[in-house]
Amino acid sequence: MRVSGTVIADSSTVIEDGCVLIEGETIRTVGDRERLAEQYPDHRELTTDIVMPGIVGGHIHSVQSLGRGIAEDCELFDWLFDYILPMEATLTADEMAAAARLGYLELIETGTTTAIDHLSVAHADRAFEAAGEMGLRGLLGKVLMDRRSPDGLLEATADALAESERLIQKYHGSFGDRIRYAVTPRFAVSCTEACLRGCRELADSYDGVRIHTHASENRSEIDTVEADTGMGNIHWLDEVGLTGEDVVLAHCVWTDDSERELLAETGTHVTHCPSSNMKLASGVAPVVDYLDRGINVALGNDGPPCNNTLDPFTEMKQASTLQKVDQLDPTIADAETIFEMATTGGAKAAGFDRLGKLKAGWRADVIGLSTETTRATPLYDPLSHLVYGARGEDVELTIVDGEVLMEDGEVIVADADAIRDEANDIADSLDLEEARENAQRLKP
Repeated sequence: MRVSGTVIADSSTVIEDGCVLIEGETIRTVGDRERLAEQYPDHRELTTDIVMPGIVGGHIHSVQSLGRGIAEDCELFDWLFDYILPMEATLTADEMAAAARLGYLELIETGTTTAIDHLSVAHADRAFEAAGEMGLRGLLGKVLMDRRSPDGLLEATADALAESERLIQKYHGSFGDRIRYAVTPRFAVSCTEACLRGCRELADSYDGVRIHTHASENRSEIDTVEADTGMGNIHWLDEVGLTGEDVVLAHCVWTDDSERELLAETGTHVTHCPSSNMKLASGVAPVVDYLDRGINVALGNDGPPCNNTLDPFTEMKQASTLQKVDQLDPTIADAETIFEMATTGGAKAAGFDRLGKLKAGWRADVIGLSTETTRATPLYDPLSHLVYGARGEDVELTIVDGEVLMEDGEVIVADADAIRDEANDIADSLDLEEARENAQRLKP
């Protein structure tokens, strides 16, 4: 297969009339379109305007897709305990599967080919199956919650860890190694020390299993963890083993100098979620400082209920402009830096090698975008356009492991209309009142 157009191979390599040659699951070569067409005339050619690596969503909540729009204009703990936890606690297995499919459909449609996905406590099998069947690459994990959790989400510590291990054994390395596992405690507020330490022990027991959790997103969260433990959040996570090169911490908005030093020393990955942090008024993450310290920073959308979209291009623009205005410096968080966060930074956090660039021998995760829009006219700098002007709706081609998931803007691995219709039917029937009352009494 040949994918042709203006090729953005990485943040510093642009081939104006280029071609990505894919054979099987990998990229054989990248180069001049005319030359590769002559050398490989029998390969099917797909043409698009801009060709780039698939985006890696560094922190996603696919199964929260059914909650898009139900929790507006509130802060984190109100958002979580009044709306999101009640919704997750209410969903049946079939409804959780529908929620996951809806989230994954949006990822395919908008150019995210790999997701670090924070699921829910129950019915995680259904999300793993949906991701695998729809062809995405992902680092997925069932959520663990063994305190401050409503009925339907609260589990005994041993049961939560045992279910996580069952899922590791079933799904880690599944679907041709596109799907891997991350042990996923929700956050320190809803997990006991025994649970958090057990997460580290479990991850260490299996090669390639990682850890994914939330950290230091909100001041109320920081205060709660300090009241519980007498320590700052990042120091507490380090104490129980939840830092290191196999750990992805989402948000990290409120960290002090010692915590940032700890993140750098341990090689812990941080995922920046600017739209979510802005909408929930959580704050501005010190991304520039993290990068200056050598901390790997990925980029994530978080969940649809806290930013209303899984469009990664929206997130790229927000990530750049938020840092510029916060630091009053237009030169920082430039297009090249943000592009790397969305591709190679996310791939590093997810633990997949040979991912995030269009390069010979690397995994064939490729997307194509149309520039037949007023927003792309004129087009002086394709990379700048991707970060500041493009939108997920511009994506017309999505390929994972050499498999075409969407072509000419039409998803071919699933029935998109059926997925949306099912999601709307479920949303119309949801009754959260009892679950909301149950969750609200647990709010810190």
